[in-house]
Amino acid sequence: MVHFAHHTAYSGGMTWSRPSTRVRDLIRQSAQIIVNGPPEWLAELDTAVLGANPSIAADPELAGAVSRSNQANLFFWATANVRDPGAPVPPNPGPEPMTVARELVRRGLDAYALDAYRVGEGVAWRRLMQIAFELTSDPAELHEFLDVCSRSISAFVDATLSAIAAQIDLERDELTRGTHAERRETVALILDGAPIARRRAEGRLGYALTGLHTAAVIWSDDPKGDLARLDGAAEALGHAAGGARPLSVLASTATRWVWVPGSVTVDASALRRSVSDMPDVRIAIGPSGNGMDGFRRSHFDAITTQQLMARLGSPQQIALFTDVQLVALITADADRAAEFVTHTLGDLESASAELQDTVRTFVAEQCNASRAATRLYTHRNTLLRRLARADGLLPRPLGEASVNVAVALDVVRWRGNRG
Repeated sequence: MVHFAHHTAYSGGMTWSRPSTRVRDLIRQSAQIIVNGPPEWLAELDTAVLGANPSIAADPELAGAVSRSNQANLFFWATANVRDPGAPVPPNPGPEPMTVARELVRRGLDAYALDAYRVGEGVAWRRLMQIAFELTSDPAELHEFLDVCSRSISAFVDATLSAIAAQIDLERDELTRGTHAERRETVALILDGAPIARRRAEGRLGYALTGLHTAAVIWSDDPKGDLARLDGAAEALGHAAGGARPLSVLASTATRWVWVPGSVTVDASALRRSVSDMPDVRIAIGPSGNGMDGFRRSHFDAITTQQLMARLGSPQQIALFTDVQLVALITADADRAAEFVTHTLGDLESASAELQDTVRTFVAEQCNASRAATRLYTHRNTLLRRLARADGLLPRPLGEASVNVAVALDVVRWRGNRG
């Protein structure tokens, strides 16, 4: 028989109900299991949170910040209950929740996006219940355990969300006073199609809005790294586009929105060389567009490219919209795209990158073996042997389905070979 708690004072003059010794031991065991939990538990948390918030999932930087914050909160609560089981857990003051506040403000999002934490709370609560039922079957123990932990988790999440909301207010005040605020606001007005006069916008941006523009999104997968490299990547983009000085806008802590003026063709090879020592920096490039409308369209196509790279977990560091436009359409429905790839490629889906690249190049050269061999710097007979091997892996001969095979291989290229 479990005897319920007595009240004990704690800091702040409030009281809490101290669980019985047996339930404190159960809470400590459960919390220790969570602290040492397998990576699959964190993956389940991420999947649920991002799946319920497509606007967050589509933004790789914000998705990463929310993911790190949810995981940090889980460990914060669990380690607190290893130290003092069942005691009230203060809000998490760590950098992860505060980073989420900063990123929400710099995207102009309201605190509604914090609903992601409620989804994470539900996932953690279900996991904790599962652990509890594995540790004890005593009804009284379970009743006290679940009552204490339910109130503890709810109070912890409420307190942490309040701290984040307060930080959002601070970040918003800081942003409106920031030197880049006017430029960011002006770009937002242009992108929204607001009736801001072109000359006024140009004066605020220090950038001509006539002629052609090529937009890019430059971001880092490591927001704790040296973010000055993002500005270096923006300069490298300008050099790769013929030396034009780009317009760079701080979209968030680890993201820059960039525009390069003039009739330019980006030298992707030169750009890759320039950022080869920045493996965490990613660049999505839109097509050129004319005037303010082109300024907008090129940016939105760059955003589409960035979202595709995030959605597919692409290993590619640089992507041009013109290269991924078809893949973006094909993969809009991820499940259908995966079925298409598997149905079209069969065992070629898990073949070596060299073999896949041979088939992709052969189709791109209009199934001309000599031209494909030249482009691949290989002997024609070697290429033919590889094509024969690929034919043996494909469900249908390459000659009967070359277009579909090329599209499917493009999807594999941009998402990485998962075979």
